[in-house]
Amino acid sequence: MNGWDELDRFLRTDPRDVGCDKAMELLHVYVELVTRHPDAARERYPGIAVHLRACGPCNDDFEGLLAAVSDSI
Repeated sequence: MNGWDELDRFLRTDPRDVGCDKAMELLHVYVELVTRHPDAARERYPGIAVHLRACGPCNDDFEGLLAAVSDSI
């Protein structure tokens, strides 16, 4: 990846994206809400929903936590 690719990716970033730190800080809350009310989770935390669509590693963490919580329900 060269500098232009990184700049292009940055410019396409949704301004609602909360970033990795904030997404990870609230991921457990978001997952709990997703298990109960998926639409409400996206409405209440749109910045996390946007971030998870854009960030593969954070989405992997989300999917793993969601699977763990879903298995225990």
